[in-house]
This record gives sequence, C-alpha cells and structure tokens, in this order.
Amino acid sequence: MDYQPPPFFSRGPAPLVRLGFFVSLAVLLMVLDARFRYAESIREVVALLAYPLQRVALAPGELLGATADFFTTQVALKQQNEQLKAKDLLAASDLLTLESLRAENAQLRHLLDARERVPRPSTLAEILYQGRDPFSRKVIIDKGSQQGVEPGQAVIDDVGVVGQVTRVYPFLAEVTLITDKEQRTPVEVVRNGLRAVIYGGGDKGTLDLSYTATNADVQADDLLVTSGIDATYPPGLPVCKVTKIERDPAYSFAKITCIPAAGTDQNRQVLVLAREADLPPPPVEAEPRAGGASKQKQRPRKRE
Repeated sequence: MDYQPPPFFSRGPAPLVRLGFFVSLAVLLMVLDARFRYAESIREVVALLAYPLQRVALAPGELLGATADFFTTQVALKQQNEQLKAKDLLAASDLLTLESLRAENAQLRHLLDARERVPRPSTLAEILYQGRDPFSRKVIIDKGSQQGVEPGQAVIDDVGVVGQVTRVYPFLAEVTLITDKEQRTPVEVVRNGLRAVIYGGGDKGTLDLSYTATNADVQADDLLVTSGIDATYPPGLPVCKVTKIERDPAYSFAKITCIPAAGTDQNRQVLVLAREADLPPPPVEAEPRAGGASKQKQRPRKRE
C-alpha cells in the first residue's frame, strides 16, 4: 500500500518558480499601468479603504509627538516669558534713567540761562546730601576751596536764591538754605521798593517777614527780591512770595508768611556766585570826651 501525505501538506510549486511568476506579473502590471493608466481607479479605492488603517497606525506616534510638542512649547513659552519680563525690567530702568537725565538736562539748561542773566561769575555745583543736623536746613555741595568757593557766597538756582555758603572744605562746602531759622536775607518788595529782612521758618519750609510794621505796605502775592545792600546777593534775585498776612492792632508788628521762589528742597544743580569787592567800612563815629561836654571858659568879672 502506497503512503501519500495529506493534501494540506502538499508543497506545490517551488519557491523560485513562485518568485519568478509574481515578479513577471508585477512587471507586466507596471508596464500596462504606465501605458494605459488602468490601475488609477483601483489605487484610489485601495487608498480610500486603507486611509482609516493608516490613521489608526499613525495615531500613537502623532499623539506622542503632540504631547512632546506641548510640553516643549510650555517650557519654551515659560522661558520666553521670563526673558521678556527681564527685558521689561531693564527697559523700565532705562526709561526711568532717561527721564531723570532729561530732567537734569533741562535743569542744567535753565542754570546756564541763569548764569547769563546774573552779572557775577559763578561756579556750577551739585548737591550731594543734606546736613547731619536734623534741626537745621543745610546741604553739602561738591565744590570747595579748591574750586574757589568761599564762605559767604550766594547760592542760587534757575529761579532764585537757594542759600549761602557758610562752611568750606577743600572739596566740599556747606550751604545754609534761606529757610534755616538762623538765616537772614535782606529783601525788598518789587511793587514799592520797601526794604526788609526775611527770616527762615525752619522745618516749615517757609519764610517769615519779621519785624514789619502793622501798617507796612505789604500785600499778598507780593514778590520779594534781594535788595543787594549787603553785597552778598546781587540785587533783583527772586527770594519769595507773600502768601499770608496777619495784622493785629494789639501787636506792633504784622505776621507775614512767605514761600521760597527757588527750589530749596528740589533740584540738585545750583550756582555758587562769586562775591563782589568788599564794601568800604562804615565811617567811625567820633568818640565822646571823657569829661563830657567841654565846659565854657568863665570870663573874669570886672571889678567895680
């Protein structure tokens, strides 16, 4: 009896024969498709049927890529946001510096104009800091005796009188503001030429026109300028403006309050004016004789 293997174990044609057959068939189909374009509709149908399978197969990779892009984008946006904040802070700082420099430049221009208006030579100085005494109104400037600054020189800004140099160091100088309680400034009223002396109000930042008679011709909003009678301040520099007047018949003097015209608590740049030639000394008064008034000589009496 012959033994034969079951049909499902039949090996069929040889693999090489199959390969040759399918290769030939593929070449034939490619030639026919290239010549007659008969397979385009078939490709479209196959591509349409295979598209859902392609999307499903590509979905995990696309999801992973989208997730990576999301986190990468978040990190990049965070870094970019921090960089923009840093640039914003730098730009704000530069803007503030620019505004400060612009204001300082404008102040210097005003000081140059004031230097041309004042007939005396002047030295440009900058206020460094305030005095250490909290009960006085003094500032320190960056010019001293090495730059020709001397005690008693007037200090002004582009508007009016700021103060007077009271102490000098080699490279620094102390300026007492006109609002200091110990500072006195000779002034006159522009409207009528009335001369007076203005006193500093101390911490109030105001000025007092003390020892002015109750009936003195002083009105509110009167402008007071330097009189120039002491040769310290040039005549005509604005000092203050009258803001309040209180007259009480019970008192001999009126209470007159003024506000400074200059920026005593503001600008950092000032002008130190040179002093004029010293005034001649006042005439010496004749001293009275020790025995008082000279006695008249007595005439001898005539004998009778």
